[in-house]
Amino acid sequence: MKLTYNIQDKPKFGQLIVFAIQQLLAIMAATLVVPIIVGNGMDSAAALFGAGIGTLVYLLFTGFKSPVFLGSSFAFIGSMAAAFAGAASTAVGYLGIIIGALFACLVYVIIALIVKAVGTAWLDKIMPTVIVGPTVAIIGLSLAGNAISDLQKAPAGGHTLLAVLCGLVTLIVTTICSTFGKKMVKLIPFIIGILSGYALAAILTFIGMAAGVDALKITDFSSLTGLVADGVTVGTFLYLPQFTFLTAFGAFGEISGAYIGTVAVAYVPVAFVVFAEHIADHKNISSIIEKDLLKDPGLDKTLMGDGVGSFAGAIFGGCPNTTYGESIACVAITGNASVWTIFTTAILAILISFIAPFVAFVNSIPSCIMGGVCIALYGFIAVSGLKMVQKVDLEDNKNLFVVSTILICGIGGLTLNFGKLTITSIACALILGIIVNTILTSIEGKKNK
Repeated sequence: MKLTYNIQDKPKFGQLIVFAIQQLLAIMAATLVVPIIVGNGMDSAAALFGAGIGTLVYLLFTGFKSPVFLGSSFAFIGSMAAAFAGAASTAVGYLGIIIGALFACLVYVIIALIVKAVGTAWLDKIMPTVIVGPTVAIIGLSLAGNAISDLQKAPAGGHTLLAVLCGLVTLIVTTICSTFGKKMVKLIPFIIGILSGYALAAILTFIGMAAGVDALKITDFSSLTGLVADGVTVGTFLYLPQFTFLTAFGAFGEISGAYIGTVAVAYVPVAFVVFAEHIADHKNISSIIEKDLLKDPGLDKTLMGDGVGSFAGAIFGGCPNTTYGESIACVAITGNASVWTIFTTAILAILISFIAPFVAFVNSIPSCIMGGVCIALYGFIAVSGLKMVQKVDLEDNKNLFVVSTILICGIGGLTLNFGKLTITSIACALILGIIVNTILTSIEGKKNK
């Protein structure tokens, strides 16, 4: 695609701030919700701070050559829950999730060292386009249910149809700005779309409050008028995030070998799953910017950046990080691949985690508005994968069966549970795709001989 800003292009300062806010809005909802799901007092603001730190580490390892943002990983939710469940105290649980992130980091580092030593030719054989394409597609398609669920949800209890209306206004305004907008408008379609949907939802809510009609109440303003997450009042402008390492400090004496083993078993297998998603996301962004990031800066560097950045982020926010499809989709839709935008986004994430009113505003954005945005974001992820599939010869039955296996298993939601370890639908689809492709390719090779 034609990029408005290439990787090393540096927009003007004012534009950088606006672009960074847009990226932040795209990734913030998912980043903030992971600690909420895990519970145990984990702080969403700390997770946002950790995502910013993790992204800065990633950018340093990749030499500012890869426009990718790291955020809280959903894949590790079960791992974090297992760390808390096996802990003797909350402090031990917090120390456990830091140790777990270290184990995940080591997996990435070891794979990166292997790649550094032997190259990536083996990876191209294991994961050719016929596998990566449909895998990228199901990353977006598997999130479709979340987008539609949010689209139909009004936090203040309003009517579903009105919630859908607000979400669709957001979607339509975003698509119009992205498709027909000129200059700056084309570069910030999500900000304009979110503000448009938010304005409509606010107007309906105010009318509902004045008329006493609950069906019109779409927006929950309690975060702006009362409390932000974790009981912080908006009147308190500055907020100190509850960093993970502060709670974990002093719990070393309570750690046992058995507990460390439990944490290792919970984290290490998941790290291999997220490694596969790392490959898919980087091949996806590579196809968008028409530059192979697995060669420059190189897979070893992206893995080191992701692994060490994930560990650094977990020290502060508890959540291991991962590359974000929402961020990649934002790059694709806006045509802004400037690594300086990602850098500024990381800095803003760190700063904003200390500013209570901004976090309160984000919390007040109705789910239906974010649902409208996510239809575009997740859809672009899916389409990016399907564009890769276009390059595959589907007249060849071998390729046809590989693609169909991945799509059906991924969209169908196949998951496997081994004790506390859950292999996600994306991972299952990817693994089965690799198995089917390997078997068929092997038979094809013998037949040709």
